[in-house]
Amino acid sequence: MITAELFAIAAFADGKYSQAFPYFGGERRGAPVQAFVRIDDRPIRLRSKIYNPDYVILQDPSLIGIVDVLQGLGEDGMILVNSELLPEEIGLDTKARVVTFPATKIALETLGVPITNTAIMGAFSALTGEITIDALKPAIEEKFTGELGEKNLLAATTAYERVRASL
Repeated sequence: MITAELFAIAAFADGKYSQAFPYFGGERRGAPVQAFVRIDDRPIRLRSKIYNPDYVILQDPSLIGIVDVLQGLGEDGMILVNSELLPEEIGLDTKARVVTFPATKIALETLGVPITNTAIMGAFSALTGEITIDALKPAIEEKFTGELGEKNLLAATTAYERVRASL
């Protein structure tokens, strides 16, 4: 949910309209949680769950096979999966673009804990350009202060730079 909020803040900083909101299924500890972000160049009037996303970010690949992570994603969409496996090893049956990225590894290197939010955001920024890294940085600084803020900025920029180098 923090990831969606930071995406919306960064998109707004990029001069776009945005909204972010969580969607809870079964409200129990450990249940999968979804969060949605809408970004547009025009005002957003719709206030519902996103049924046909352009992008899906999967922070926990263990959800594959448990949750329909591809629901509504079209052939021209992209799913970014937090994994060190190759895209073809993930086991997703889709024509959409599957991208894997070791966000947990980068989080452990930079934050010292396996919290992947800012690493996955940096990777998404580099892959799509939907949100610039320059807008992402102040959004992260607004949410996290001090040493924690510096570490999260490092996670995002490290991820961004690694993806950009691989393109």
